[in-house]
Amino acid sequence: MSQSENNNNTGTTPGTAETGEPHGAAARRGPFRSGERVQLTDERGRMNTITLTPGTAYHTHKGFLNHDLLIGQVEGSVVENNVEQQYQALRPLLSDFVLSMPRGAAVVYPKDAGQIITMGDIYPGARVVEAGVGSGALSISLLRAVGDSGYLHSFERREEFADIARGNVETIFGGPHPAWKISLGDFQDQVVAQEAPGSIDRVVLDMLAPWECLDAVATVLAPGGVWVNYVATVTQLSRTAEAIRADGRFTEPDAWESMVRGWHLEGLAVRPDHRMVAHTGFLMVTRRLADGVTGLNLKKKAKAEFSDEDLSHWTPEAVGERAVSDRKLRRAARDAASTVQTKRTKSKNENAATETPGGPGDQ
Repeated sequence: MSQSENNNNTGTTPGTAETGEPHGAAARRGPFRSGERVQLTDERGRMNTITLTPGTAYHTHKGFLNHDLLIGQVEGSVVENNVEQQYQALRPLLSDFVLSMPRGAAVVYPKDAGQIITMGDIYPGARVVEAGVGSGALSISLLRAVGDSGYLHSFERREEFADIARGNVETIFGGPHPAWKISLGDFQDQVVAQEAPGSIDRVVLDMLAPWECLDAVATVLAPGGVWVNYVATVTQLSRTAEAIRADGRFTEPDAWESMVRGWHLEGLAVRPDHRMVAHTGFLMVTRRLADGVTGLNLKKKAKAEFSDEDLSHWTPEAVGERAVSDRKLRRAARDAASTVQTKRTKSKNENAATETPGGPGDQ
């Protein structure tokens, strides 16, 4: 599938996609442009993200704001709608984007993505593979970490999820990322077929049964390389840890979860927020040992055992995964692709108008 192969923007100006529009770092600088996503904050602190489209307006129960008033404005401007309601306009941060982008599956929350990048030691230029792509939230963070000179190969079993992820990645980066390759199929089969043994620096798995990938991970991961697992339940965490210990080719796994609690700040009324982002998933990290080396046999008080009855209950529904309808997936894929296409069409029309005699470029 040609769209799933690694995309390299060769022969173009740095910071400019094949369509001529800014991408990457260049897309994050300068005035607001047509087709760009902008985060509006009203006077009560409520935020909404819109895609700038000439000739259209953002409507609320308190009037409307023409998109044309925002196009060309400097980031951080404050604008007024038709009834003098003020809005603060900024480009959405990564954390804002992943929570508002089209999705077919639950996204990896920013707090967990940050932990994966840091505790997994994902660095610029690293060669990384990941599996379950979902809606592409973690892929975006990994691509930012490895940079244009790095390499991220993502594996996804469902084509609908791959389409959604591709649209979201191209939206935030302004086009295909030069370090990204996405493939369809089961990770444990495809990764050993497509990646050379010992050629990968980091492996990140967000899937139902990561213990099934032990051999595949051990094959492609370089000695000293880091394997990060993101799982939802305690039972998944336990079985993955015991499988890693029994395998002997990895270090003793470390596991944790993170919780984020905001604070209310208003004069002397400084207190914790009533709401917090608590459990979203468990993270587990282990490292590949050298070939032929057996890991240290750390003393444990008890050894976990899993009965046949336990193993028969490993289904998505049993561990709390919510089923996603095909209709919702198709709609999310269309939304993600539409955002990219709208931006490209607007840019193409503006470039054509600039080059046409009598257009804006001749005034």
